[in-house]
Amino acid sequence: MSLLLFSLLSFITGAVATGEPQRAELLFVGDAMQHQAQLDRAKEIGGNSYDYSGCFTYIAPEVTSADYAVCNLEVPLGGGPSYTGYPCFSAPDSYAQALKDAGFDLFLTANNHCLDRRDRAARRTLTALDSLGVDHIGTFHDAAEREKLVPFIKNINGFKIGFLNYTYGTNGIEPNDGVEVALIERDRMAHEIRKTREAGAEIVVVTIHWGVEYVLLQNKNQENIANFLVDQGVDLIIGGHPHVIQPMKVVRNEKEGKDVLLVYSLGNFISNMKTADTRGGALVRAIIERDADGKAYFKEANYNTLFAAKPAGGKTNFTVIPSWMPEKIPAAQRAHWQLFDRGARRIFDTHNVNVPPKHK
Repeated sequence: MSLLLFSLLSFITGAVATGEPQRAELLFVGDAMQHQAQLDRAKEIGGNSYDYSGCFTYIAPEVTSADYAVCNLEVPLGGGPSYTGYPCFSAPDSYAQALKDAGFDLFLTANNHCLDRRDRAARRTLTALDSLGVDHIGTFHDAAEREKLVPFIKNINGFKIGFLNYTYGTNGIEPNDGVEVALIERDRMAHEIRKTREAGAEIVVVTIHWGVEYVLLQNKNQENIANFLVDQGVDLIIGGHPHVIQPMKVVRNEKEGKDVLLVYSLGNFISNMKTADTRGGALVRAIIERDADGKAYFKEANYNTLFAAKPAGGKTNFTVIPSWMPEKIPAAQRAHWQLFDRGARRIFDTHNVNVPPKHK
């Protein structure tokens, strides 16, 4: 018997013996941006390097407590020697290293900025993430690699969970040397969802870059795509791109008799955006369990909000601060946090369906 199979059987047997259901917690956050002010501050702190070590101190324990954590890396890792913010991003590898150190396991790379530095940087991003030993999906060295690497299925606490990542576009920049970007194309998505399921995935997660920037409610196009994905049998749909939060819902797939988690947008995880609604985002936790017949299913989800605090003197950096640590927000920024948090919770309280806040 292989070591992996022995470990899996031991885990399942142990769960049964204790009377506890087999369980996995997935955690998702929104857009990990890197604007010029963030680059400048990391360089100021690091001197000869870019130092992000303080950015995720407060949120890291929550990220690492999950069984598998996912973030949207919305910047290419261009390799330097110079790096740039908006409109054409390029960030140092130490930024991805800091996200890894904070506990993120899977980096999403299919977004509208993935080709900002063209094919070379898109490929270099994949090589850099490989060197860090983290999982990544959404962009590929070429079409042949996409065929080889999709489906991406991860064994998480004994569950075989498949992940897919798509974007609506790349800001009009087309690949010029064969880089493959997973786009929102219904036939291709249906094929890859089916391929993932046929390869043994018990749970299928689609992460998707869609919607209209700065709009707090989803539009009809998002709803239509979501309905299509539900009809394809996916279990979780996790969205980003608008840079503001949008509602979360548990919807019913009546054909298959199961609940599906639908998150329209998690907003910004970290950025230098300035308007109230863009100053933060949300994290969502999704719980996967097995029923009495051994079938894996999405059980429930909850959320918290996050605030991206700007440097407040000394060696402080841009810092992600969870809503349950308001005392960590610099005094001069607490009014900004309250504007963001009240606005986000107003949307969630009004429009969320069966995705409550988690009280810490």
